[in-house]
Amino acid sequence: MTIPVVDYHCDVLSKMVKDKSISFVDDPMLDVTYKRLLEGGVALQTFAIFLSEERGIPRFEHILDQIDVFTSRVVPVQEGVRWMKWREDAASLEHAVKAAEQHPPQSHALQPWGLLSVEGADGFEGNLFYVKVCYDLGVRFLGITWNHANWAADGVMEKRKGGFTEKGKQLIELCNETGLLLDVSHLSEAGFWELAERSKRPFIASHSNAKAVCPHPRNLNDEQIRAIAAMDGRIGITFVPYFVKEGPGPVVPADVLPHIERMCEQGAGNMLMFGSDFDGIETWIQDLEHPGRYPAFIDLLLTRYPEDLVKGWMSGNALSFLSRHLPAKPV
Repeated sequence: MTIPVVDYHCDVLSKMVKDKSISFVDDPMLDVTYKRLLEGGVALQTFAIFLSEERGIPRFEHILDQIDVFTSRVVPVQEGVRWMKWREDAASLEHAVKAAEQHPPQSHALQPWGLLSVEGADGFEGNLFYVKVCYDLGVRFLGITWNHANWAADGVMEKRKGGFTEKGKQLIELCNETGLLLDVSHLSEAGFWELAERSKRPFIASHSNAKAVCPHPRNLNDEQIRAIAAMDGRIGITFVPYFVKEGPGPVVPADVLPHIERMCEQGAGNMLMFGSDFDGIETWIQDLEHPGRYPAFIDLLLTRYPEDLVKGWMSGNALSFLSRHLPAKPV
């Protein structure tokens, strides 16, 4: 069965910006490549702009470097990665996905789309004008922090466990006004609840699992899951092995299922999607090492869950969110 996939998080760009010789077509240094997107039936891949600590103090130019990598080395590859910016783009893909599910194409997969996000506001240097520039350049999601504190808020690993700064509160307002959508993966719990109170728009957790199943700090507790479900946000189940399962030994695809079930128990069954974190990890779930493994994973899901639910998790839930909450294309 053909079920197209939306993957809400990968770190390809931070690898490619460090090494100009890497080709997005099929380079073995990457988990996510153009050929593997086709192989796995990935209709939409979100590309995160992550500023590695290896580059020193995060600067706005570092964000621009990765936007340039996306536009010059990812989008033009092969038949082209289409750049999703507007709700009309999402609605178009949503229609194509439904058609593909009903009448599977015999010769080729859907042409993949790409969506840009920024993981951590550090590189904006506290300058809200830079945030607006990134929106104008086509970035559509912002993960407010990485693990530590920045000028806007505390990350989940920051020991003081604070929320938003005054400038961070202005950032929330700006994002709500422009249509730049917010992502709470990596945000502190205090920041999560402050954002839930302040934001006029629903938000997502692009790559986080259930803390009740695996108690890693980066996972969401039941109250957070229920809050995202109540606002009709979205949660991307991730394939980071140590977010999936504690202890020694290999992590296998079946180990992801308890996270899905826990979130369904909390009322988030229709809000689930996947955010693999491919290219942001150095260990992998066995048989889930890259996008080409998605078809086998879908087969596993179909042995346990109804087809309509699986279709929602793989693409439908993500696309319905985007078709409602991305900004409308200017006339």
